Amino acid sequence: MTKFIRRFYYVFTYYLSWLVFGLVGILLNLFCLPMLLLPKQPSRAHKVRLAIKGLFEWWLRWLHMVKVVRVSWHGFEGVELRSGTVYVANHPTLVDATFLLAKLPDTICIFKPSLMRNPAIGPAAIMADYATGITGVDVIRYASEFVKGGGSLLVFPEGTRTAMNAVQGSFKPGFALIAERAKAPVRLITIRSSGEVCTRERPWWRVPTIMPIRIDLTLEKQWLPDPSLRASEFAKMVEQESLARLSEIKS
Repeated sequence: MTKFIRRFYYVFTYYLSWLVFGLVGILLNLFCLPMLLLPKQPSRAHKVRLAIKGLFEWWLRWLHMVKVVRVSWHGFEGVELRSGTVYVANHPTLVDATFLLAKLPDTICIFKPSLMRNPAIGPAAIMADYATGITGVDVIRYASEFVKGGGSLLVFPEGTRTAMNAVQGSFKPGFALIAERAKAPVRLITIRSSGEVCTRERPWWRVPTIMPIRIDLTLEKQWLPDPSLRASEFAKMVEQESLARLSEIKS
């Protein structure tokens, strides 16, 4: 009976947490929707990013409070997370960006154009000046200017969530081109999670078998700008470092 009650609690709070997330997200986007008609201002975009960061921090505290997710941060203690940095991470779950955007300073991420047109999430992303574009060139140009101006960028170079039975997918070199153009450092973050948590093969509405969910985020190596390295070479170097760190954790 105790096992049944425990499972019932986790299932209930799992769905409740997503309901809370969805309702707060809809309210934020409804608030942002009419603001799209106003002239664009960098200060307003900064405030929206702060609001998004604060809401993600609140949701993370909620998850901890109801004990559905246990998030552990490794290597972040006593480290100043610098602005004007390209933060690179592997991408095992749907919620990776929410946790990292709650932690990183004044950071944008890259949205697909189709997501920007989604009224449920697009208005806030547009108001926050998240990077998007019809072509990769547009994204690289915009993101590099944002980072050069002192903001930070969160990139998942795999381009999609990691396959369930893989440690990590191949890294695309776009982040390296952005860092090269912005003359910005690159900081690696590795993410490990308990299985079946909003993976590419498992939709969010399917409750994980293992509860509570465990997610570990580790702040890893930083690379300063190096003009002698081509972007493709640098991207491969970061990919291999990430794979090595993940393999160490896994073993």
